[in-house]
Amino acid sequence: MHKELSDLINRNVQGANAVAFIPADSKKFDGSITVEASHIYKVIEFLKNNKETSFNSLHTQSGVDYLDYMEVCYMLTNYDPTAPRNVIIKVKLTDRVNPTVDTIVPLFAAANFQEREIYDMFGIKFNNHPDMRRILCPDDWSGWPLRKDYIAQKDYNGMTVYPDDKMNFEDRDFIVRQDMIKKAQSEKAQ
Repeated sequence: MHKELSDLINRNVQGANAVAFIPADSKKFDGSITVEASHIYKVIEFLKNNKETSFNSLHTQSGVDYLDYMEVCYMLTNYDPTAPRNVIIKVKLTDRVNPTVDTIVPLFAAANFQEREIYDMFGIKFNNHPDMRRILCPDDWSGWPLRKDYIAQKDYNGMTVYPDDKMNFEDRDFIVRQDMIKKAQSEKAQ
């Protein structure tokens, strides 16, 4: 399905450069289609309004940080009882300083809060979003908490962000030990 769908996108949305990812074990892993970030609105609009696809619901939208680049993923669903199906559309954003992509709120109202959450956690801005502001953190919070390079501020408005008496040091120490073990095994394997 993904190869056919990426071909259909490429025939109908000039410049989308849709590429299907089909995992070796498709029973365990979902496939996806990556498109050019600058064409995401046109691609989603096509998938929603085309009679062949009719993806009539935005199931979810999320951000991912891979350190080298950021990604926004869109899971669309077609609830047609004769052929229900899902597709994951991805866009790659290489600018970590000011990552931006167009909003899809005019196509799916459900994208409103999901895009705000992605902005709040990853700092990815959605062009032409009707209300692009933080939704989980305070407006004056520093940084983007789900980025891999995020370092939490120590204090906020006179409060300690991670007070020692509230920390579970045993879990944190376990995680640190596991990371050290993995690093040692990796170095040994080389």
